[in-house]
Amino acid sequence: MEYLEIWNTWVSGGVLPLALAAVGGYFTVRMRRVWLHPIALLRRMLRRGRGEGISPMRAMSLSLAGVLGVGNLVGVASAISYGGAGAIFWMWVSATLAMFLKYAEIVLALRHRRRRGGSLEGCAMYYIEDSFTSSPSPSHKRRREAGVSVGRALALGFAVLLLIDAFCMGGIIQVEAVSSAFSERLGIPRVWIGGLLAGLVFVVGMRGDRSVASLAQRLVPIMTLGFCVLSVAAIVCRAEMVPSVLQQIVRQGLTLDGESAGRGVLGGVGAFLMSRSLRYGTMRGLLSNEAGCGSSPMAHADAATDDPVAQGGMGMLEVFVDTHLLCSMTALVILLAFSGESLPDLSPMMVTVTAFERLLGRGAGIFLCAAVLCFGLATVLCWSHYAQRAGAYLLPAVGKARYFSRLRDGVFLFLYCAFVCVGAFGAPEMVWQISDFAIGGMTLINLGILLRCRREIIAAR
Repeated sequence: MEYLEIWNTWVSGGVLPLALAAVGGYFTVRMRRVWLHPIALLRRMLRRGRGEGISPMRAMSLSLAGVLGVGNLVGVASAISYGGAGAIFWMWVSATLAMFLKYAEIVLALRHRRRRGGSLEGCAMYYIEDSFTSSPSPSHKRRREAGVSVGRALALGFAVLLLIDAFCMGGIIQVEAVSSAFSERLGIPRVWIGGLLAGLVFVVGMRGDRSVASLAQRLVPIMTLGFCVLSVAAIVCRAEMVPSVLQQIVRQGLTLDGESAGRGVLGGVGAFLMSRSLRYGTMRGLLSNEAGCGSSPMAHADAATDDPVAQGGMGMLEVFVDTHLLCSMTALVILLAFSGESLPDLSPMMVTVTAFERLLGRGAGIFLCAAVLCFGLATVLCWSHYAQRAGAYLLPAVGKARYFSRLRDGVFLFLYCAFVCVGAFGAPEMVWQISDFAIGGMTLINLGILLRCRREIIAAR
C-alpha cells in the first residue's frame, strides 16, 4: 500500500499531468484544422452512419455511459476533499487538452478495427500492437520481429490494467457510491443494491453488446437531462455566490496549496507539480472523462461508420458534456453548499447528496439517489463490456470457437459481477489507489502510442 501510494504520488502528481498536458497540447495545435472548422465537423457528425455495427450516436451513448457516474459525483467530491477547490481548475485544464486525446484514440481505434466473431470491433490493444508491426523495408526482419514482440507485450500489459480498472473502478467504486446513497438516505441494505445491479448486468451482458448499447442509449439522455435540471435549480438558489466560487477555484488552482511562493524556480515548479490540487484534479478528471487512457475507444469503435474523424468529433463532444458541463455543475453545487466551511467527514457520495439537500431540501437527495442508480447501472454495464473485451484479448486462442468464446465471455462477466457485489460492502482507499495505478499505467502506455502514430492521426480526413 505504501509503495502504491508513493508511485501514485509521483506518477499522478507529476509525470501524468505533464504527459497529458504535453501530448494533449501537441494534438491541440496540430489538429487546429478540426477545431478551427467546427461547423464542417458537426456536419460530418450528423451524417447517417454506414457499415457494420451500432449507430454512431448509440456508440457515443455507450461510451458516455462508461464515463457518467462516479467521476461526476464521487470523483468531483473526492477531488475537492483532497485537493481543494483548485482541483476543479485542473480538472477543466486537463479536460480541455484531453478532448483531442479522445479524438486521436478514437480515430486510431476505428482505423485498426479487426473482424472478430463475424463483426468488426476495435480497441486500444489492437492499435498498440499494430503500431510496432511496420518496418521500413523487408530487410529489417529482425527489427520488425522485435517490434512485434514489444507491441504485443505492451498490448497485453494494457489489457491487464484495463481488466483491473474495470473490476476496481467500473465495479467496486461505482456500486459503493450507489449502495452508500441508498443505504444512508433511504435505509435500503447495501447488499440488495449490489445484488440488483449484479443481476441486471449479468442478464443484459449475456444478451450481447447490442443490448448493452441499446439500454445505454435510453438511460444516458434521461439521466443527463434530469441531473442538469436538478443542478441548475440548486445553483440558482445561491446564484449571487457563483462569481466568488469561480474566483476561489481559479485562485486555489494557481497556488501551491497555500504555501509561500518565495522559493527557487526549480523548487517552486516541483512543489507545484506535486500539489494536491493538480494531482487530484487531473486524476479525478481522467476518472471522469477517460480521455487519453484508451478505454472508451472500444465503445466508439463499434459504430457503423467509415468516417473516423466524425466519430472522433463525437468523442470530443463526450468530454465536453462529461467534464465541462456535468462535473462543473456538481462542483458548483458542492462549493456553494459548503461555502466558507470544510466538507463534512462523509463518503464522497454522501458529500454530494448532502450538498444537494442543503440547497433544495431532502426531496433532492431522494431524486439524486434515483439518478445515481441510473448513472451506476449505465456505467457498470459499459465497464462489463470493457472487461469482456479485455478478457477476449488476453485469451484469444479460446475465442476462436463460438462455444468457447461465449463461455469465456460468460466467465469474465461472472467475475465482473462478483466485484460488483463486493462494491456493495464499500470501497476502501486501497481500491482507489489500485484504480489510480491502473488508469495511470493505461494512460502512459496510450499516450506513447498516440505520439508514435501521430502522423496517421493528423493525416486522417
